Amino acid sequence: MNESKEFLKEYDDSKYKKPSATVDMIILTAVDVETKARSVPDKVLRVLLIKRKGDPLVVDITDPYKGKWALPGGFVNYYEDLDAAAIRELREETNISDVYMEQLYTWGKVYRDLRRRVISTSYMALVDSSKLNIKAGDDAEDACWFDVKITLLEEVKTQIKAGYIRKTTYELSLVNSENEIKDTVIVTKKLEGRTSKIDLEYVNNPSGLAFDHATIIFYALERLKNKVEYTDIAFSLMPEMFTLTELKKLYEVITGKVIYSRNFRDKMEKQKKMVIETDEWESGKPYKPARLFRFNPDWVEDQ
Repeated sequence: MNESKEFLKEYDDSKYKKPSATVDMIILTAVDVETKARSVPDKVLRVLLIKRKGDPLVVDITDPYKGKWALPGGFVNYYEDLDAAAIRELREETNISDVYMEQLYTWGKVYRDLRRRVISTSYMALVDSSKLNIKAGDDAEDACWFDVKITLLEEVKTQIKAGYIRKTTYELSLVNSENEIKDTVIVTKKLEGRTSKIDLEYVNNPSGLAFDHATIIFYALERLKNKVEYTDIAFSLMPEMFTLTELKKLYEVITGKVIYSRNFRDKMEKQKKMVIETDEWESGKPYKPARLFRFNPDWVEDQ
């Protein structure tokens, strides 16, 4: 103990530059969108964004992201846990509290924030937006939901001596009734021998999202797409009672794939046993009512 005290007494931490720490929250929800009359509505994924205060047309070298849309988030206080900072920032900027957030990834590229060296930890939450009262606060000028979609633009594969380099370009589209934002994300996979490396980068777009938030949203959506195949994460976006068609449409919008109804029913009811059939039926719908199901709380991943 005495040795530790002596060491700390003589220790000079000024010789190391100190990066700042931030948290960024990806809050996702799923809502119905009407398509054709007398048919089950499709689903769309939405992400919550905040608009940073300031005029984006006024150049400010101290904050080049003024007036831009971004994920809710902010700096971690010196004596504050990461989880506590995420909860506080989300509440201060959007008025959301009491939601479960899962730590997603840590982002540490050197110039991800042009103001200073910033390392950010991202969190993801799946919520029922109808139960939330979104209200901008703190340093946010506005807070609202955006429909979010990923579109494949181009894929280029180059052979190298012991493998290949594949660059895949995606468009991240964020749209609501008043705004449309488009960003480009490039995923580079390098396979050399038995070693593979994947890197995400965004193409700087003056009218796009602030910071590197396009890559954070892209990563979250890809993570969700993978997890929905082997976990019960999708049920966080469903009501307590639902039809299999409604659940299938959610899986389709998350995975970006068309799913055949019979295969999906077998997967949910027989193979995975993720749902339980109830004795209740839909009512008040303009189409043929369907039986209602609920999530099986006894389901486990290795079934």
